[in-house]
Amino acid sequence: MARTDLLIALQRCLHPLARDTAERECLLGGLPALWPRLAPQLRLQVLRPGALLLAQGVPPQAFYAVASGEIEARFTAADGTVSVIERLRPPSLFGLAAFAAGQPSSYEALAATPAEVLAIGQPAYALMMDELAGFARCLLREFAGRFDGTLRLLAASRHASAAERLHLALQQLAAQRGSPDEAPGWRRLPCTQAELAVLAHVSRQTVNEWLQQQARDGRLRLGYRWLSINEPLWSEPWTV
Repeated sequence: MARTDLLIALQRCLHPLARDTAERECLLGGLPALWPRLAPQLRLQVLRPGALLLAQGVPPQAFYAVASGEIEARFTAADGTVSVIERLRPPSLFGLAAFAAGQPSSYEALAATPAEVLAIGQPAYALMMDELAGFARCLLREFAGRFDGTLRLLAASRHASAAERLHLALQQLAAQRGSPDEAPGWRRLPCTQAELAVLAHVSRQTVNEWLQQQARDGRLRLGYRWLSINEPLWSEPWTV
């Protein structure tokens, strides 16, 4: 696997944090002046499959951005049951909440494939927060969006039907990692049935049945570890 350039890895991490072109130009435009001091504070870690990066119950010393490959975030219950929360792909950020709060991580993260991750420790974090224009605002919006999505799913797990929870989980995943599909009017996102089951608090069987029904109705197209959403039909009622 060709090693990703450190600056390119950081640019890929920052690019999706910006809301529009003007904000993106401001954010990325400040990197050259800061780079001589910032580069020595960053690490690009190369991981083999199975390598543990973030340990559950341990305060992380950095937060991370996926530069290449896939990282699996998973939770281990007290009885030893392992639940996969998400498969993280470039340029996903993870470990941010525990790092910023100085708290133990609530999940573990390990390489699902050969991978590279950009590690942003305290010195780099402080430098970007204090001196990279727009970084703090973009990071706060990213964090707030995730928190709001988590609260919505938590509320839905108590009050909403399985179909509503699955619809909401797909909305959250589409916002985080969706991209235009080759077919006009469709949006593609990488995800698995296991991820949807965990996010929506439903069984794998319910996920499978619901996805198959939506595919028959023309709202979804299904593939291996991905699906595409028919955006013109997105706002219509969804059923199990």
